[in-house]
Amino acid sequence: MTLAGVLWDMDGTLLDSEKIWDVGVRELAVELGGTMSDELRHALIGASGPNALRIVFEGLGLEQRPEAVAAAGRWLQRRVTELFAGPVPWRPGAREALAAVRAAGIPAALVTNTQRPVAELCLDTVGRHWFDATVCGDEVPEGKPAPDPYLRAAELLGVPPEHCVAIEDSPTGAQSAGAAGCRVLVVPCEIAVPSAPGRVFRESLVGLTVAELHAVLAVPVS
Repeated sequence: MTLAGVLWDMDGTLLDSEKIWDVGVRELAVELGGTMSDELRHALIGASGPNALRIVFEGLGLEQRPEAVAAAGRWLQRRVTELFAGPVPWRPGAREALAAVRAAGIPAALVTNTQRPVAELCLDTVGRHWFDATVCGDEVPEGKPAPDPYLRAAELLGVPPEHCVAIEDSPTGAQSAGAAGCRVLVVPCEIAVPSAPGRVFRESLVGLTVAELHAVLAVPVS
């Protein structure tokens, strides 16, 4: 197979933004009258907005009344928008890896569970010119770990997902990409990601080459 597309996760993969999310979700737990354990925080990494709120309410032992969940979502959206207003640190090697893929002329997409308003703030740091398409968590029927975001990204690029390599840092994201049919290059950030068919692991994006991405595409999925 020929490498037809590279699909980039954002939080924890390109940007060291999970620490910013950490502030927001821990403050939300306090706002809801509870305290967020590290175990609960780890369960949120990579989750889509609706799934994240469900996990928070379940973890804090709160009744998931629709109006309360909606209010919590609005509160978190406002808070993370404030937190992401300034520059967000890059993950090591991420900028150079983006440049290598772009220089090789391989179509690329950003695929994130983050909602569009916050993703746009992050794109001010990352740069929109690296991507031929962007897909956010509020633009698909189901966010990660469902395959919808990656299937949509491949559709926008006009390429088969089976001919794409997704670059992810979380179990949720890796599950989403694999379910869509992509091979997955896993670069863990905050939490470990289990091994699975179709996954290749790397400690960081530092020194990543296009040749390595072609090799990831050749990894068997069963």
